[in-house]
Amino acid sequence: MQPKIYTFQEHQIPVKKIDRHAYYVIQKLRQAGFEAYLVGGSVRDLLLNRKPKDFDISTSARPEEIKSLFRNCLLIGKRFRLAHIRFGKKLLEVSTFRSGDPTKEDLILRDNAWGTAEEDVLRRDFTINGLYYDPENETVIDYVGGVEDAKGKTLRTIGKAETRFRQDPVRMIRLLKFKARFDFIVDPLSMEALYECKEEIIKSSQARILEELLRMLESGSSSPFFRYLYDYGLLELLLKNLAKHLQQSSIHTQIFSYLDEVDNKSWQDLTKSLERPILLCCLLFPILHQQIMMSVKDSQKQLHLGHIAKTSTELIHNVFHPFFHIPKKMKAIMVSILTSQFRFTPLQKKQVKRLRIPRDPFFSLGLKFFKLRVTVEPEHLKSYTEWSEAMFQYKKGKPHARSKKVNL
Repeated sequence: MQPKIYTFQEHQIPVKKIDRHAYYVIQKLRQAGFEAYLVGGSVRDLLLNRKPKDFDISTSARPEEIKSLFRNCLLIGKRFRLAHIRFGKKLLEVSTFRSGDPTKEDLILRDNAWGTAEEDVLRRDFTINGLYYDPENETVIDYVGGVEDAKGKTLRTIGKAETRFRQDPVRMIRLLKFKARFDFIVDPLSMEALYECKEEIIKSSQARILEELLRMLESGSSSPFFRYLYDYGLLELLLKNLAKHLQQSSIHTQIFSYLDEVDNKSWQDLTKSLERPILLCCLLFPILHQQIMMSVKDSQKQLHLGHIAKTSTELIHNVFHPFFHIPKKMKAIMVSILTSQFRFTPLQKKQVKRLRIPRDPFFSLGLKFFKLRVTVEPEHLKSYTEWSEAMFQYKKGKPHARSKKVNL
C-alpha cells in the first residue's frame, strides 16, 4: 500500500513545534541508517493545532540497536519491548515497527514480531492516531486516511471495528475518550461495533481501565466522557452501582456539576492537577450526602463523624467493587476527604461552632475538595473562608490556631 504524503503546505505543522530532543533522536537514528518518525498522538495533536503531551517515536531499529546508539536509554517491557530515552526530567518513548495484520480475525497479535512502518501503523487503534511525521522533510505520511478523518472530525477504527474491539476492549474506552476530548463524531460502523462488543469490556485489565478513567478525570473533558460512558452503556458494566445512582435526576445533576467544575479549572491553580482521590470523590460525595441525610431523617439522631467515615468506606466498596481495586492508601484518603465535609458543614446547626484543625495528614485535601464543593454549592462560601483562614493560621504556627470559635 502506498501512503499519501502531505507536504507542509497541506498539513501546516511548523517544524519548530517539534520537541528538540525528539528531533535529535530521529536524526541520530536516521544517521545510523534506520527509518524513524514521530508517530501517534503527537502528530494528531499537531495536525489539530493542539500542544502534544508526548512525542513518541517509531523506528525500524530493534530495541538493542536503539540502546547501542543512546547511553541514556533504558529498555523496558517483555511482552511489548520499548526504549525509553531520558533527557533530564523528559522521557521519550521509542518503539520498533511491529508486524501483524489487524484486519484478520485473530484476537491475539504478537507484540515483538518486527515489521515495517506500514505494518506497524495498521496495528494502531484509530485512523487519527495512525499518522507519521517526518520532521526532516516536513511531511505527514498517511497509510490509513487519518488526515482526512482529522479534517472531518471523525473517529474511525483502523480495520474492522468489531475485530479491533475484541482484540483489545479498552479501545472502546479510548473511542469515547477521544470523542469527549475532541468533540468528534464516531463513524457508524465503529459505533455499531461498540454496541455489539461493549460487554467485552469486563474482560479487560481493571488496572488499565482504572488508569484511563483517572486520566480522563484529569483531562479537562471528564464530564462529556462520563456522560458517554453512561449513555452508551459501558458505565453500568464497569461501575454498576454508580450507573444505578445516576438514574436519580438529583444525583445525576450533582455529579455532573462537580465534573463540569473539575473541567472548568478556573477556580484552582492551573499549574497543578487535582489529586486523584479528590477527583474520585466527585463521583461519590453527592451519593454519600444523600445517604447521610436519609439516615439522619430516619433515625432522628445526630450522626457522629465515625459513623460517616464507616458509611464512606462502605460506599467506596459498593461503587468500585468488584471490578476495580482501589489501593488501601487512596481509599483512606478518600474516606478522610468525604468525612471532613461534614466537619465543614455540620448537619446540626449551632449558635457557635468551633473550627478545630484535626491531626489528620489528609485534612488539607478535604479542604481542597471543599473549595471545589463551594463552586457547586456557593451557599457554603462563608464556611469555606473561615476554615481556610483557620488552616492558614494553623500552618503559620500561631498559638491556639488549631481551635477557633466562630459566631454563626
